[in-house]
Amino acid sequence: MSEASVPNAITPRMGTKPGKGLVAYSSAMTEDERVEGTFLVTAADEDSAVLKNVESGQVHTLSSNPGVERHDAVEGVVAPDPPMNVTYQLIEVESKWGLSIEVSEESPTADSRDIAADQPVGDLTRKERAGIGEIHVITVPEGETEQAVSDVAEDEENTLSRAARLGVNRVEIRSDSGVVAVRYMP
Repeated sequence: MSEASVPNAITPRMGTKPGKGLVAYSSAMTEDERVEGTFLVTAADEDSAVLKNVESGQVHTLSSNPGVERHDAVEGVVAPDPPMNVTYQLIEVESKWGLSIEVSEESPTADSRDIAADQPVGDLTRKERAGIGEIHVITVPEGETEQAVSDVAEDEENTLSRAARLGVNRVEIRSDSGVVAVRYMP
């Protein structure tokens, strides 16, 4: 029995997907299935990409790559691919920008060093930057400064998710004995 002869059947619309040809899109997709937000591209190749919502942590595997690269941030909308709703498509892009992490040879500013001196070891203080972004000042045991810098730099997913949430392009890590300053900057 053909789909046309089934009463009340949902007839899919045919659309194109970049590089994939014709794909059926269900006309029954609801606004509830779409996810709008800021996403970090955690993996990407020619054929697909993985996006992480930086607010909820939800992960969306894209069935095609719409031109994003690993460590891009994307403000947009994803929607599930019918009929299984297992993979997603990036159906709308408001903005896209690259993110980077850099370990700097520069010392933290005098202000960051003062903040670190006034807080116990293990504490973190968040401070707004002049303009856009934040500075996170972490007080660490003096002998563990290099390891703390390494931990922040190697935790790319969380560090870059925070940068994407703040709408900045780069993360600069500065350190001095007992002080790590993580600067989220445009």
